[in-house]
Amino acid sequence: MIKVSPSVLSADFARLGEELTNIKNAGADMVHLDVMDGIFVPNISFGIPVIKSIRKSSDMIFDVHLMIDRPERYIEKFADAGADIITIHYEACSDVGAVLRDIRSLGCKSSVSVKPGTPVSSIYPHLRLCDMVLVMTVEPGFGGQSLIPYTLSKVRELRHETDRLGLTCEIEVDGGINGKTARAAIDAGADILVAGSSVFGSDDYAEAIRALRG
Repeated sequence: MIKVSPSVLSADFARLGEELTNIKNAGADMVHLDVMDGIFVPNISFGIPVIKSIRKSSDMIFDVHLMIDRPERYIEKFADAGADIITIHYEACSDVGAVLRDIRSLGCKSSVSVKPGTPVSSIYPHLRLCDMVLVMTVEPGFGGQSLIPYTLSKVRELRHETDRLGLTCEIEVDGGINGKTARAAIDAGADILVAGSSVFGSDDYAEAIRALRG
């Protein structure tokens, strides 16, 4: 079944613990936590203290997306804070393979992401070290953007390659995913849909999540 990972960038931060309970009860499979440093991407969100705090009140899978420069400096701290999945950016690391191995050694699932302008083939040498691959369907840094259509061809290409290699790593898509675009992402080969405003901007979280799964 297609998994849904609502992004808390669109949540009410004054009620973040309550929001996590609400999306869990609505059928979300995990929660997407976008960490931005204002360097790798032109925005700043939240970091280790927030994740550590909400970990105390939620047993959801924490899908932590590190949109930060040189993420290897903080992998252990994010693991200690409660991350279950840690995604690094191919463009932010000098040794992607080493960081993915470090993530796994800390007991977390490993994931690598590529921006829209980065060929998905760039990460092929590292696929066997990945439990998940995140294909950005918008330029990272801000929520509420529209999906860039050509990025779905990267999902199809990646799906073909993982199937060819017989790998079980899941494919996640992030950016502009809503009731209108989710089906195209699924048809391209996505396993996990990250959605922010289409879930948290809805009056009915459960219905919004059902609409994403189609």
